[in-house]
Amino acid sequence: MIDLSYPRDLVMIGAVFGLAAFIWSGWAQEEPPSHPSCRFILGGLSVAGLALTVPSVLLAISHWSQPSAISTGTTAFIVYIVVVWAEIIGGGVLSVLAIRSGHSDWVAPLILAMVGIHFFALAVVFGQPVLHLTGVIITLLAVVAFLLPRDVAAASFWGGMIGAPVFLAIGLWCLLAGRSALAVN
Repeated sequence: MIDLSYPRDLVMIGAVFGLAAFIWSGWAQEEPPSHPSCRFILGGLSVAGLALTVPSVLLAISHWSQPSAISTGTTAFIVYIVVVWAEIIGGGVLSVLAIRSGHSDWVAPLILAMVGIHFFALAVVFGQPVLHLTGVIITLLAVVAFLLPRDVAAASFWGGMIGAPVFLAIGLWCLLAGRSALAVN
């Protein structure tokens, strides 16, 4: 499920997924249920996201000379840039359309779906099967976040509450695998 060919990339996946957990648990604070435990849990997820991001970034920096699947100037790098920009533009267009149609509550699940879908292309670019798994889970969770009751909490709450733990778990898995592979090298 994890290809150890590019351990620095795995460490960076840990960093990016930690940041994603931090961001999604922050967005989930938009309109959570009134019970104080919800904000406590979201705060914990945010702290855990930062706790994953910081050591991942530091480890990646200390091993920056290691090879990457997306070296500058390669086809993989160009595809990576195109995929990321397509995700950003697609998410922006979908957000504008949702807001203009009076469905601003759709924005968070739509963005979460875009994030999930873009992992399918990135799995190929990075040669990292774990990103296919991430794509499936995050895309399905976007649908769940869209369908969960809005009278209990905003869709952004559901997206963060159920998405952040997935980013944390897979990010930690990638960090540990990458760190282990870097130690062997």
